Amino acid sequence: MNNRKLRVAFICVHNSCRSQIAEALGKNFADEIFESYSAGTETKPRINQDAVRLIKKIYGIDIEETQVSKLLTDIPKEIDIVVKMGCNLVCPYLPSKYEEDWGVEDPTGKSDEEFKLVIAEIEKKVKELAQKIKTTELLG
Repeated sequence: MNNRKLRVAFICVHNSCRSQIAEALGKNFADEIFESYSAGTETKPRINQDAVRLIKKIYGIDIEETQVSKLLTDIPKEIDIVVKMGCNLVCPYLPSKYEEDWGVEDPTGKSDEEFKLVIAEIEKKVKELAQKIKTTELLG
């Protein structure tokens, strides 16, 4: 494989909450392992404000400063790993060499406690993916 880092795309329909959280946490916890992107088939005018507030409170990351809601066509065409966040009916399709479906529940409109559980689950899964890439040389 060439020397570039693997590219991971976290995708869902609206690219406004879970995939944005995953992109931010991927950049925070696994930047030395892979490049993080997020995208969807539709966009929202703003990233979920509860996600923005809680990611800032927990990690000190302002995702409104560093990220915007993006379409699948707005990220690099060559994606190595696609992570579907859990889209209920139909997740967007993006060609890749490897794919996972995390099936993370959408916390939109729920309490901060439930939101924090989802954020913790995404953090755990991002770290597990980074470890899997590091130890198994996934796609290497």
